[in-house]
Amino acid sequence: MLPLLVALLLFLGPAQAAPAGHEVTFLPGLNKQPAFRHYSGHLCIGPTQRLHYWFVEAQSNPQSSPLVLWLNGGPGCSSMEGFLKEHGPFLVSGGGSLEAIANMLYLESPAGVGFSYSEDKKYATNDTEVAHNNYLALKEFLRLFPEYSKNDLFLTGESYGGIYIPTLAEWVMQDPSLNLKGIAVGNGLSSYEINDNSLVYFAYYHGLLGTQLWKDLQTFCCSEGKCNFHDNSNLNCTLKMAEMIEIVEESGLNIYNLYAPCAGGVPGSMRYEGDYLVTHDLGNSFIRMPLRFSWRQNLFRMPVARNKVRMDPPCTNSTAPTMYLNSPEVRKALHISPDAPEWEVCSFEVNRSYKRLYMQMNDQYLKLLGAMKYRILVYNGDVDMACNFLGDEWFVDSLCQKVQVARRPWLYTEGGENQIGGFVKEFTNIAFLTVKGAGHMVPTDQPLAAFTMFSRFIKNEPY
Repeated sequence: MLPLLVALLLFLGPAQAAPAGHEVTFLPGLNKQPAFRHYSGHLCIGPTQRLHYWFVEAQSNPQSSPLVLWLNGGPGCSSMEGFLKEHGPFLVSGGGSLEAIANMLYLESPAGVGFSYSEDKKYATNDTEVAHNNYLALKEFLRLFPEYSKNDLFLTGESYGGIYIPTLAEWVMQDPSLNLKGIAVGNGLSSYEINDNSLVYFAYYHGLLGTQLWKDLQTFCCSEGKCNFHDNSNLNCTLKMAEMIEIVEESGLNIYNLYAPCAGGVPGSMRYEGDYLVTHDLGNSFIRMPLRFSWRQNLFRMPVARNKVRMDPPCTNSTAPTMYLNSPEVRKALHISPDAPEWEVCSFEVNRSYKRLYMQMNDQYLKLLGAMKYRILVYNGDVDMACNFLGDEWFVDSLCQKVQVARRPWLYTEGGENQIGGFVKEFTNIAFLTVKGAGHMVPTDQPLAAFTMFSRFIKNEPY
């Protein structure tokens, strides 16, 4: 973990910012303290909520560089995952430093996630409330750091950030004091139905489903040339979908990267909690999908799981950041309140009580596109099965925007040579882009390609 932190901190440079009481002046575990300025603390949201943030200034000209907000998903998972395990490799590659091009703000949201907490200990929330609270947190951050209030603003995130970011953007675009330029969503949940339907095709054409299972799925789940794998009432379809999910989610494959090993070995079997099936298929956490909303409604019910479970994403290992962030010296350095809980990568309590209100994000994207002034990037690692590329490509196509540039390879430079980074299709004000060989956490798997993509998006350069 410490070498990663060292690498992460090298790319940044000094600048002026406030408040001084939140500045991190000493970070334990580093042989040499960085010269740049970074800040950590709690943002007061209403009378009870205290959301933790970590803010890092850009290397050059932070006063004129864009401000980029980053949110991880879950719901219930910490954005420190993105900061400490993804965006270090995202910005540093091959042993050298890549120029930082943005001021990065990482917010642990909602309350109950990471070091964020509520003084009344009430953590039940929903999509609408979280969107508003994230907006209030952004406003509170800019109250503390007014020098960034006029900078270009980008809202970015991954996984369940596919819900967080567009719903937050609805608030931000109505605020003329904020200089919103665009949003970027990586491997995002954009539509439950499309994600379910596309996953079956992804699994079959990646060699995971046998010919007979594929034929059965076609027979029982499809009619008149259209397949419904999402909420089909046919019991035989449900049973075959259970076989498919057993292979994809429970057989020991890494759902976040089909071709990566599974840290910790083969995970356990599916668990149920009353009316909820607990599975590992969304973002940096599991999805607790209400059975009434999915094909899983016909599966048999299991006894309620009453014991708290550790919320590590499957096939990942969060031991290093967990140990580091829970060190008393680190908590002190980051100005973490004594009332804040121990840090975990994902909160079982938040996820369990979270109410999902949106099944798709079409309205939010169309509202942003209708303004004709925001640029949008939807990108996917092409070997992720949690939120697969095919589903997000179908989703973007469903917005029916005018194609500006036909689907084509995009290139980046590595070792002095051009390489194919993936494929991109550009519409008016929105682009869909794949990152070749990357899974759910794109910057972790393909850091140089990911940084190239991010840089071109921020700078409004051709992909």
